[in-house]
Amino acid sequence: MKRSELRTYFKNGRALVSARTYAIVKTKRACVNAFAVIKDDRETTCIIEESRLGAQKYLGIEGDWRMITFDMLLPLSLVGFFAGVSGALADAGVNIFTISAYTTDHVFVKNQKLDVAVKTLEKLGMSVRRL
Repeated sequence: MKRSELRTYFKNGRALVSARTYAIVKTKRACVNAFAVIKDDRETTCIIEESRLGAQKYLGIEGDWRMITFDMLLPLSLVGFFAGVSGALADAGVNIFTISAYTTDHVFVKNQKLDVAVKTLEKLGMSVRRL
């Protein structure tokens, strides 16, 4: 995709900031009520609302993440969208954790960097709404 087309995509884009706070958890098995579970040969990672964390023992946990959902159809053939988003956030000093669904991407940012992330996405031209 050409940069000019990508700018149009950003300009017409919309992002939603969840009011919930999430934890990213390394565990031996999937967490009940997780937003997402990623399992590979080395580990199982759960993204779960902090309020839903149970008494299960975890191999690693990092909390205080906020989810930003790109509320737009992102076709699998789209090239460069996330490179533009992640590059802008990196330039602003915002570390991210990302997951993608079939037509939607989600980026998790630390709560303390949320305002910077929102302003960065708005500078790209996106409309950002906090839920």
